[in-house]
Amino acid sequence: MDAETVAGQVVPPDTQLARDVLAGMRDIPDFPEEGVVFKDFTPVLLDRALRDRIVTDTVDRRRGQVDVVAGIEARGFILGSMVAHALGVGFVPVRKGGKLPAAVHSQSYTLEYGTATLEIHQDAVSHHERVLVVDDVLATGGTLAATCELIERCGASVAAIELVLEIEALGGRGRLGGYDLHCLTSV
Repeated sequence: MDAETVAGQVVPPDTQLARDVLAGMRDIPDFPEEGVVFKDFTPVLLDRALRDRIVTDTVDRRRGQVDVVAGIEARGFILGSMVAHALGVGFVPVRKGGKLPAAVHSQSYTLEYGTATLEIHQDAVSHHERVLVVDDVLATGGTLAATCELIERCGASVAAIELVLEIEALGGRGRLGGYDLHCLTSV
């Protein structure tokens, strides 16, 4: 995509992508509980062209740097599998507790509205594999920190983390200081 001119200013393509993503998302107040404003990514998934631009942006940045992609349940599954396909690498699901059938590593964590547990198959990634973690939103960072812990417990390394949106006020980036982290946009 070429740069465009807005109000006499040249807007780089990545900035326009960020604007388009923000315009495509919707806020759902009081979900999953009162006081939480859920950033709903599903309208972006309906827009094939926008979704493809997000995947292309990630693939262009990470090509040749990763051996496998890990997607976090549930929207991370969608984006992560598309990125893995485009990169020509495998895909690993990181699931909520109790959903995987074989031996797992488990990690509990806190999030902005409670606690949860994530799991990964113990044989999902091999020692020394470089894993790209993909998800939609960075909030408190608990989900991503737990995912990184699980990948490292398997003996692999987290090559990078790719996200679409960061909710800066929740400070999640602070829990992920040692990782190469890219968010397409933030609020």
